[in-house]
Amino acid sequence: MAVEHSTGTSAPAPGDQTRIHNIGYRSYDGPRLGRAYARRSLYSQSLRGSYGLGRSVKSKVLPMLLFVVMCVPAAIMVAVAVATKANALPVDYTRYAIVMQAVISLYVASQAPQSVSRDLRFKTVPLYFSRPIETADYVRAKFAALASALFILTAGPLLVLYVGALLAKLDFADQTKGFAQGLVSVALLSLLFAGIGLVIASFTPRRGFGIAAVIAVLTITYGAVSTLQAIADAQGSSGAVPWIGLFSPITLIDGVQSAFLGATSAFPGGVGPSNAEGAVYVLLSLGLIAASYGLLMRRYKKVGL
Repeated sequence: MAVEHSTGTSAPAPGDQTRIHNIGYRSYDGPRLGRAYARRSLYSQSLRGSYGLGRSVKSKVLPMLLFVVMCVPAAIMVAVAVATKANALPVDYTRYAIVMQAVISLYVASQAPQSVSRDLRFKTVPLYFSRPIETADYVRAKFAALASALFILTAGPLLVLYVGALLAKLDFADQTKGFAQGLVSVALLSLLFAGIGLVIASFTPRRGFGIAAVIAVLTITYGAVSTLQAIADAQGSSGAVPWIGLFSPITLIDGVQSAFLGATSAFPGGVGPSNAEGAVYVLLSLGLIAASYGLLMRRYKKVGL
């Protein structure tokens, strides 16, 4: 029969190993700010990021440089108008964005992927949706932020032109009307370009691929449409020129403003669309903006799962 021997030491009771450490965590009993605050915060952060604010110095270089490039020609035109006491500005308010469309396209190509591609790459979109924010909030905040950044980029030079025109003592009523027409034009351009840029960028987590794709879509379509318009005009088919302009974002804006905002068209021969054709331009522009929003909603409903 086995004999149990005592070692002289007793095993510690289970409770003796338990320790409670107060590390300072407390439950949150403050106000719940909800979806609206989260949406505003995301909009503000995205808008600041479009110009590199709150990010590294390297991130600020390109957007700030592009903004300066947009404004410098306007400042030069103002200086010339003041020095020569000209009766009018060298470029109309509605024409400025068309002339500088390459800079605008480069800005969209650089900032649309920055706005959404990083969230896809680092898989942070589901983290956004784990909070009170919903898919619609995310899409609206990103869309509004990039459109606002583009409006700042395109309206800034117009403000320089307007202030310079008043300093040159040009007619106040004419300049105010032209300035207002220019703001309407660039507002539509900002919404259209922001939608197109975000849709393209939302399909790749790689920022480089997004930049290349946005540049390709904006520049290739404009180059192809301009070439076809020139060929149609040279062959005497001037009636086809306005319809060809429906296939490029920048020519869409050109057609809208030449039909309804009193702008001089950049189409071959300087003949823009009629009012009836301009209505098609407006409907197509608004349709593309709505379609871009819808595609972004569908895309992020899948990504957020």
